[in-house]
Amino acid sequence: DSGESVSELREWRPVVHRKCTDTLWLLLFFLFWAGLMFITGYAVMAGAAERLVLGYDSFGNICGRRNTPVKGAPLSGQDMTNKKYVFFLNSCSLEMQSLKISSVSLCVSSCPQEQLNSLEDLQSFARNNGSCLCVYNLNISSYTLNPKAAELCPTLPVPPSKSFPLFNRCVPQNPECYSKYASVLISMVNEMDVFHRILSGILAGRDTVIGLSVLALAFSFILVLAFRFIRTLLVHTLIALVVFGLLFVSGVLWWLYYDYRNDPSTELETEKENVKFLLGYAIFSTIVTVVLLSLILVLRKRLQFTVQLFRIVGKIIGRIPFLLFQPLWTLVILIVFWVFWVAVLLSLGTAGTAQTTSGGQVEYRALSGICYMAWYHFVGLIWTSEFILACQQMAIAGAVVTCYFNRNKHSPPPHPVLSSISVLFCYHLGTAVKGSFLITILRIPRIVLLYLYNILKQKEGACAKCLFKCCFCWFWCQESYLRYFNQHAYATTAINGTNFCTSAKDAVFILEKNSAKLASISCFGNFILFLGKVFVVCFTVFGGLMAFNYHRELQAWVVPLLLVGFFAYLMSHSFLSVFEVTADAMFLCFAIDMETNDGSAEKPYFVDQELLTFVSQSNKLTEGKNHRSLRPFQDNEDGTELQPMV
Repeated sequence: DSGESVSELREWRPVVHRKCTDTLWLLLFFLFWAGLMFITGYAVMAGAAERLVLGYDSFGNICGRRNTPVKGAPLSGQDMTNKKYVFFLNSCSLEMQSLKISSVSLCVSSCPQEQLNSLEDLQSFARNNGSCLCVYNLNISSYTLNPKAAELCPTLPVPPSKSFPLFNRCVPQNPECYSKYASVLISMVNEMDVFHRILSGILAGRDTVIGLSVLALAFSFILVLAFRFIRTLLVHTLIALVVFGLLFVSGVLWWLYYDYRNDPSTELETEKENVKFLLGYAIFSTIVTVVLLSLILVLRKRLQFTVQLFRIVGKIIGRIPFLLFQPLWTLVILIVFWVFWVAVLLSLGTAGTAQTTSGGQVEYRALSGICYMAWYHFVGLIWTSEFILACQQMAIAGAVVTCYFNRNKHSPPPHPVLSSISVLFCYHLGTAVKGSFLITILRIPRIVLLYLYNILKQKEGACAKCLFKCCFCWFWCQESYLRYFNQHAYATTAINGTNFCTSAKDAVFILEKNSAKLASISCFGNFILFLGKVFVVCFTVFGGLMAFNYHRELQAWVVPLLLVGFFAYLMSHSFLSVFEVTADAMFLCFAIDMETNDGSAEKPYFVDQELLTFVSQSNKLTEGKNHRSLRPFQDNEDGTELQPMV
């Protein structure tokens, strides 16, 4: 790499002749995505996510869709566009056999609203409603003539039923039949794999999940505009809303937990899982509330200082207004990737081969190796999401660096954002890949530990539980530190044009030498930004609690709620990271400026007087400090007084 090192930087110029950094990592990322494309093709060919939510009959036809024939099943491949409901021929005496309901199921256009007592009633219902309740190869006119009609038609009498909203099943309304039907359905759902139950919950609440994601997007955009024109009153208002949101969400979670726990109708495994998740959410929310309220109480005296910090950051963003739109493009890319990822996940979860049985019926057998593909796919979610966020950080840092190291502050360079993005794609994608890979490496052990903890929690002792939690906490701390470290490494890459390792070494050198000055400056600003993220998550989760609480039946809705909270945090982080990355890059540029220049005519500073005064006041520097700490804020060696830069 041809960029100058930190110690050699005197008059900063954009690095024109660069090598492509970390090329090997970029190649590794492309190979990893080749594997994801293989899994995608396999899931599309072998999976059918529609089976999970729409239901299918005993002959391999998905209800509500046009189907393709299955070899060996003459009644498969039918057009079921107008037949959206699953009807069981023997709904009053269902039995479970190897997670399969023994009764023959059909796709029908409507469920019988009244009891049907004879074959003539079935024939009349089919002619009047266009809904055939007998096997497809039996003509309506043959209902009363065919000697095998009793085997091909439902058991008489057929109880009245209505469609069930989640799985599109015709549920009998007769109390005795309903009790038997519900018990079998409960057994089936309880014995389903947790992976498939979660997928069912996501699909059933997909409209709510999309609506909550849009709500989180709106909250994030409002906060960005608020921080751009921040005032002291706005900071007080934000803190008050965060306190209210934390207390209110914690109270609602505890109330829902006790409501679910004392509900005598809690029979499904999904409802029991909801209770467990709610208890975990309530405890976590309470701990976060206590910690944040304590920090707010301790740091309340630095509010005015925070307003000054955001005013300076807003001034830089004002010179590069397109920085505010950078999160929108990042969010669009993330949403496209997430939609793609969820679609592949749903297809992968329903991947199976259609096998014919006696009587021309079809069963779907799960394929081996799906679990390993799902884990690979999950790693792809983490790595790619972190890579996209890393690209955003590098683009913002590059634009801020270009603006900072510009002599004429009133005439910023043309198109700094586009220039930064072009440099990123031409030279520094490998750096973003390597930084995001390190985050992924630290996050995977946390997920594995959590997975093992859930499996072994019934068998392990108190010592093992404590060890698991300590390891989980240690990995979380390491990931948080690495994320902060990566952000400065990206900014150093934007300054020097060096690869990730060289930039990381330079960033460590600068941060170590100026940690006392920079830590106190950015600490509370980052805390206020974190409160903004908490604000978005709190009110989005509260909306999710109110929405999902009305759909308790057969839904693992707490897991989709966790997914919504995760997306809300990513959205808010994507938007508010503009201020965070801008501030960190600005202070890193400031530290490098102080390290390589002395304010003389030969080596003047790039910093403007407002930022210089702000740093001086925030750290309460005096002329009695050591030589390096004094140099930025006192007369230089030649006796020339440091003046505001023109």
